[in-house]
Parts: sequence; structure tokens; C-alpha cells
Amino acid sequence: MRDRGDALVARRANVGMVVKMPEADPVNLFDAIGMFLSDHRLSPEPAHYAFAHQVLSDPQGALAQSVARLTDGGVRLSHHDIAELGGVVTAGAAVTPTVRSVEQREPVAENPEDQARAEQAELLMARAELQVCDFTDTVRSIHAETSGFGRDLAASAAAIQAANPVSALDHIAQLTSTMIERVHSAECRLAAAERESDQLRHALEEARGFARQDPLTKLANRRAFDEAFDSLKTPAPVVIAVCDIDHFKRVNDEFGHAVGDRVLCAVGRTLAAEIEGALVARYGGEEFAVLLTGVDVDAALTAIDRARSAVAARRFRARETDTPIGTVTISAGIAVGTAGELREMLYAKADAAMYRAKAAGRNRVFRAG
Repeated sequence: MRDRGDALVARRANVGMVVKMPEADPVNLFDAIGMFLSDHRLSPEPAHYAFAHQVLSDPQGALAQSVARLTDGGVRLSHHDIAELGGVVTAGAAVTPTVRSVEQREPVAENPEDQARAEQAELLMARAELQVCDFTDTVRSIHAETSGFGRDLAASAAAIQAANPVSALDHIAQLTSTMIERVHSAECRLAAAERESDQLRHALEEARGFARQDPLTKLANRRAFDEAFDSLKTPAPVVIAVCDIDHFKRVNDEFGHAVGDRVLCAVGRTLAAEIEGALVARYGGEEFAVLLTGVDVDAALTAIDRARSAVAARRFRARETDTPIGTVTISAGIAVGTAGELREMLYAKADAAMYRAKAAGRNRVFRAG
């Protein structure tokens, strides 16, 4: 993890440039391909263009779904990923960074907690498949017993008619006992299958919650944020804020990633506590996204700026050595729109405003123009 865009911000500040996202037609496939190549640092070679075109022209296709899974959480496709998906990576694939590609998030090494959750998901899938098979076997077994019982009942009815009254009573008693045993056996098996189903359903609900939670900060993750935005009803007003920790690379370099992780958690908790009624998500790296609905832009600016001040007021220390870390600040950008807008475009506006805040000196909040 590293401070986003330090080099680019400094270069642009020196030449007096204003960081601004270019306007793009959300339905323009050509622009979308250009953004894709830029985001994943691919040069505009025919092979790269063909790969991007295949991904973006069929968003519900298998390739697009595979790319979505690999890049969930803001991870950039690696050359190995593209090759594994059937693409071709040419020499000199990296492109000149743009506002959207300044911070190409590096794949995060899988930590034990993430690995444990992945193993839990695989176990749940195996349990679900096994339960379906067991339930199918149970139903088939009960059906076979029911059919057999029907044949036994028909045979017993014929025997009862041919027997004398005493023998008929014995047949009836034996038939009733057999019926009770079979019904009881079927009820026990069905009850066991129902208990297993309930346990599995609860486990799957828990796993579904984990899939939408950032394992480090326990906040919502990128998937949960995107789903929350997409579920909003049009034309509800909505505000998106992008908050990024300033000079975060310094914290990691000087104090280690364990301290950096605790800083991330503390900043996330502060944002969630200070911005009432908002969805706060860790969007990737040291970046947090905030979703506000039912508020105007001035109220949103006030809330985000209050959170910024609260973060700056904290005094962090390295737990292991009690060494002061120094002031930790965030830069933020906000964009206002409606739920009917394309989420990526509204987020890009907030992201561009955040870069302007960094270029202006950091530890401030800017509104998208």
C-alpha cells in the first residue's frame, strides 16, 4: 500500500495543471476500452485492445465475470492473469499513468484470515452439494418404501379377505405396526435433512456477509458498496465521497505493515462514527468510499470535513515501541448526482476531486466541479 499519486500530484502542481477527469460517454465502448487499458497499465496494442474489447463488449460473459472476480477490491490485472485468461501481453505493456491509473493497486498478499475464509467457502459449497445428494437419496428411499408399502398393503388386503376373522385381525395388526415403523423412519430422516438444511442456510448467510465485508477493517468492501449504490431507486439524490489517507506509504515504510493496518482500521472506524447514516466502505488499499443518500451537497461536505478533522485530531503511536507516528490526515473529494447515474462515472468525479485536494496541499475536502 502506498500514498496515492504523490509523484503525479507533485508534477502537476509544479506545472500548474488542474487534475480533471475527461468527460466520457458511458455507452461509448471505445472510451470504455481506453479506460480499461489505462486502469490495467496496458499499452494500446492490437492484442490488448482485442482482449479489452472481448471483456467489455459482453459484460455478462465468462471472460468478463472472471476479470470481475480477479479485480474485485481494486486489484489490477497482472500479466499472468491476462495470459491465463487467454490474452496476450506484449512487451512494454505499461502505459503512461493517468488520473485513473495513478494508483494501480497491487495485489495484496493473501493473509491467513482471507485464506481461512476461502477455505470456509469451499467447505460450504462441498456441504451444499453433499446435502443436495443426501436429500435426493432420502426422497428416493422414501418413495421406494412408499411404493413397496403400497404393494404390501394390496397383498395384505387380499390375504385379509381370504382369511378367517382371527387371521384377519392378525394381518391388520401386523400391517399397522409396519406402517407406523415406516412412517416414523421417514419422519426421522426428513427431520434430520431439515436440521441440516437450516444449519447450512445459516452458514451460507454468514458466508454471504463475509463476502461483502473487508476482512481487515470489518467495514463494507467494494462489492458491498457497489451493490448498495446499484440498489438505490431512481431518481434519489446521492453523494459519493472518496477519502484517501495522505502519505500512507511513509507509515508502512517507517513503522511496518502491522502498524499501517491498525492505522487503516482506526481511520475506517473514525469515518464510520463521524458520518452518520452513511455507508463507509474500504474500496481498496488506503482508499475509503462513502455513500450518502437523502442529504444535500452542503450537508455532505460538512459531514466529510468533520470526519477529516476527527482523523487529523487523532494522535497515533506504534503500539510495539510507543513511538509517535505523527499526524495522519486524509484528502477527500465528493460528487453529487442521482441514483440513476452510472456509478463508475460519479465515482470518477469524486476521485478527481480527491486528487485536486491532494494537489492543493492534502488534508482537505474538495467538491467535484
